[in-house]
Amino acid sequence: MPTSSAPFAPFFLGTRLPLIQAPMAGVQDARLAIAVSNAGGLGSLPAAMLSPEALQKELQALRDGTDKPFNLNFFAHTPPPADEAREARWRDRLGAYYAEFGIDPAQIKPGPGRQPFTAEIADLVEPFKPAVMSFHFGLPSTALVERVKGWGSLVLASATTVDEALWLQEHGADAVIAQGWEAGGHRGHFLSDDLTRQPGTMALLPQIVRAVRVPVIAAGGIADVRGIRAALALGASAVQLGTAFLLCDEATTSAVHRAALRDAAHRHTAVTNLFTGRPARGIVNRVMREVGPLSDAAPQFPLATSGIAPLRAKAEAQGSGDFSPLWAGQNFSSLREVGAAALVSELSAAF
Repeated sequence: MPTSSAPFAPFFLGTRLPLIQAPMAGVQDARLAIAVSNAGGLGSLPAAMLSPEALQKELQALRDGTDKPFNLNFFAHTPPPADEAREARWRDRLGAYYAEFGIDPAQIKPGPGRQPFTAEIADLVEPFKPAVMSFHFGLPSTALVERVKGWGSLVLASATTVDEALWLQEHGADAVIAQGWEAGGHRGHFLSDDLTRQPGTMALLPQIVRAVRVPVIAAGGIADVRGIRAALALGASAVQLGTAFLLCDEATTSAVHRAALRDAAHRHTAVTNLFTGRPARGIVNRVMREVGPLSDAAPQFPLATSGIAPLRAKAEAQGSGDFSPLWAGQNFSSLREVGAAALVSELSAAF
């Protein structure tokens, strides 16, 4: 039986509880991570959208705010080359919306949107020596993985299939996050773009547990004590929750996003590539209904971001989330507007 067949006590990442707050770019900063870490879980900071200056500031806030372990999350994608023809098709597909909001598409400047983990970023992070570094879309180069491990950080990464879990184990991951189909935000797949190969959490989790030697962390559709206990019963060493924290006091979730999360009528989610160019699960809104949710016209990740960003800004200024990435998983059952520490305390009853 693999070592991941039972929870670790104490938790193998050094926290009191085997509970990880998922890194959620765009809806949190260091405050949420600090609150979760101080409450006994593993707080996470999403870093792929942060400039070097912003990352430095957030790292200092983490160091000042907690003496407990925390996790920094980065992307491991390969930025695509510019594709002017595809960008033009994307602008054309969104043209009616630009006209509606009075936006001149010629003034929209392509931008990278998200950055992968690099040696330069490692230079910035190394003095802080975070207890945990997690990656999405695979792992960075072997040299970077070895460097991260060399300063004492444990390495986690997301897998959406058994093949990905085995690849991650072979390439240096200390633990694998089994990301089920139910999970909110970006899919972590990296070996295949075939979404039909990605099972739900409770189907994926036991398969990965049987296949690998490293600990397995369950993610996707887990929102309460019962869900945590189910994941542990299937062999998870820990659980990772994201959607459950979206309405916490410390989250920076926007007003339109919070409104959608509170409204039972909006609890229809789908996987879409419209906002970044890569499949991610969010609450279905106008642009997802009318364009997608999946469109071949969208530029590759993360280049689709710049085309839809001005529409998002205009709509949100009018109090609308029609063009916003309202990331959320399929399970809204336990969303509460409480402090993160109170939520962690409630969830701790599962362990």
